[in-house]
Amino acid sequence: MKKILIINGHPKKDSFCNALCNVYKIGAIAAGNEVVLINLFELNFNLNLQNGFSKTEEIETDIIFAQEKIKWAQHLVIVHPVWWGSVPALLKGFFDKALLPGFAFKYRENSVMWDKLLVGKTARLIYTTDTPIWIYKFFFSAPSVNQIKNRTLKFCGIKPVRVTAIGPIRKSTSEFRTNWMEKVEALGRNAV
Repeated sequence: MKKILIINGHPKKDSFCNALCNVYKIGAIAAGNEVVLINLFELNFNLNLQNGFSKTEEIETDIIFAQEKIKWAQHLVIVHPVWWGSVPALLKGFFDKALLPGFAFKYRENSVMWDKLLVGKTARLIYTTDTPIWIYKFFFSAPSVNQIKNRTLKFCGIKPVRVTAIGPIRKSTSEFRTNWMEKVEALGRNAV
């Protein structure tokens, strides 16, 4: 049994990403895992980290709750759409506010190096895009994947990070979407 945290990074409740989160949760629970789903659109927090890391800000209650669940989880699942080659502002703002120094990483004094404070956790990134996957990966170098997988999660010590790409979504058929929902439910049952 694993402790799994699913983070829905889509700002709209009735999105395909929301449906993917729900079927992953169904599969993971069916396999005997303990699962928490956080829909970022339900949280109340300021997306803007006003002072960067130069000055400590008060952490909102919903961010503290999310940090507790991140600490609790053994496996994180982050689901998001690709917008302008990246993640929605809601997800980026969440990373900025939740993955703070002292919580997710710690810079070493007088060094360019840092300590990774979320070591021992694994993750799966599931993203949807309107761009054909092969174009997004090979022509654009999948910038959202690089941002989340390498520059965010691995930076904090979370690895391995597996990636599931779904697209193109725009003008996709209901059969295409149903097929992907079945695949994502199976990912939940395997929880890797």
